Amino acid sequence: MHAISNLEHLPKRDLYAALLRETAALLGSERDLIANAANFAALVWQQVPLLNWCGFYLLKPDGDLLVGPFQGKPACVRIARGRGVCGTAAVTRRTQRVQDVNDFPGHIACDAASRSEIVVPLQRGDGTLLGVWDVDSPVPARFDAEDEAGMEALCRVFMASID
Repeated sequence: MHAISNLEHLPKRDLYAALLRETAALLGSERDLIANAANFAALVWQQVPLLNWCGFYLLKPDGDLLVGPFQGKPACVRIARGRGVCGTAAVTRRTQRVQDVNDFPGHIACDAASRSEIVVPLQRGDGTLLGVWDVDSPVPARFDAEDEAGMEALCRVFMASID
């Protein structure tokens, strides 16, 4: 079993660099989607400060996003493609960084305490969409460009572990 360090006190650049190493070590040689997604969500939840939810929405054959492994309060179960921040990230295949979710047209409020959000689309090596990685915070403007780059890098490590 991999021992996890307490990283949340580090400056962001150092936090994400350490999290990249922790993620690679934690996921190791395992290739199972659910096992790696569960451990990935737990690691981010434990190490990234000021979050109230983080987890996966996985693309289903009908085009909807279905909640996957996560940390936080119970979540919306199904999100239609193109709806809310997660659905927008799925359709555009671009990371969505939202400073104030109340200003995002069509935002889906699974937890009324969420104020800012970052959603990273998860694409397989062949370009197909697996789903999205969603991170919420109760703090307005919690996520900046450094968080966006860090979350995207973490998601690349995650995707490499299951491809």
